[in-house]
Amino acid sequence: MLNKMPVLITGGAQRLGLACAKALVSDGYDVVITYRTKRESIPALEEVGVHCIQADFSTHKGVENFIQEILENYQGLRAIIHNASEWQTEKEVTDLAVLMEKMWQIHVFAPYRINLAFEPLLCAASESLGMADIIHITDYVVEKGSDNHIAYASSKAGLANLTHSFSKRFAPHVKVNSIAPSLLMFNEQDDIEYKQKARKKMLLSKEPGEQEGVLSIQYLLRSRYMTGRTLSLDGGRHLV
Repeated sequence: MLNKMPVLITGGAQRLGLACAKALVSDGYDVVITYRTKRESIPALEEVGVHCIQADFSTHKGVENFIQEILENYQGLRAIIHNASEWQTEKEVTDLAVLMEKMWQIHVFAPYRINLAFEPLLCAASESLGMADIIHITDYVVEKGSDNHIAYASSKAGLANLTHSFSKRFAPHVKVNSIAPSLLMFNEQDDIEYKQKARKKMLLSKEPGEQEGVLSIQYLLRSRYMTGRTLSLDGGRHLV
């Protein structure tokens, strides 16, 4: 594996991360994903050559163990896509301090630590391939906040801010951008009433599916002149 310079996708075993992994393999990239819980998608990804690593970013030790595994196996990284995420509301927990720490651990500390640790690998890819990227998957709530997901929203805002800082640090060798989705796809448990309410929040009144996120990622990987910016995938929700 040492001669490969793959795209690394955190949280790549389901939803947008999984769709992205499949698309980038089809595009000819070598791909590495992380997953916290083993899912049915893992064997199929491994069959097409994806290196699947179990990693828990909710602890410092989990982050450090993952970093060490990548450093031992790769000499460069074409891109890092920070997609790993956790979704919890204040209503679901009794210890708010633990909730806030968890959200910031996963959405801010882990990407922060990983970006710094893999700076030499990104620069090696940039020198060899002519480009390297970091893409942070943030959220629409960064723009407007959330009264139901306060800790989550604040941590995604922290991740969005990392985009500005790392784009300055890594320029001109590595491009750093964000993608901020609103609703891309529903969950299986979402009922009709919820879906109708959600669609009314967007001018385009539909959920585009994970492919909309995939197209944005493909664009950023191919772009040679965009850094420190955010692609907002909100269907016009900011105007409603």
